[in-house]
Amino acid sequence: MERILGIDVGDKRIGVAVTDPLQITAQGVMTLKRKTRDDDLEAFRELIAKYEIKKVVAGLPLNMNGSESAQTRKTVNFCQFIKKRLDIEIIYIDERLTSSWSEKVLIEGNVSRENRKDYIDMLAAQIILQSYMDRAVK
Repeated sequence: MERILGIDVGDKRIGVAVTDPLQITAQGVMTLKRKTRDDDLEAFRELIAKYEIKKVVAGLPLNMNGSESAQTRKTVNFCQFIKKRLDIEIIYIDERLTSSWSEKVLIEGNVSRENRKDYIDMLAAQIILQSYMDRAVK
């Protein structure tokens, strides 16, 4: 069965999560430290092959009032680059507050401040993906 990849795109890191084969739960996979666009593309090519991904759910970082921001445009541009090069479906979902929610979870889990940045993007991707799956089921 196909899996879905969830991503939280940032300027320095991309959080990555993937569904289980039955698409019931989302699991955090990694936080990709961004290098060049070509390096990022190769990392996505490998993830898509490894997990047999059929579509990608990307968090869309909107302003609190729902309008687009500079980061929204950067995310869409990056996702369109991936879509064109890897011929994969991209689905966008509102990701407002996922990073702050992720940080709250990590704080409650007593993760030290210096270690939080290593997990926050991956956890945000997991929340984005689980949110998409929860909505798709209903």
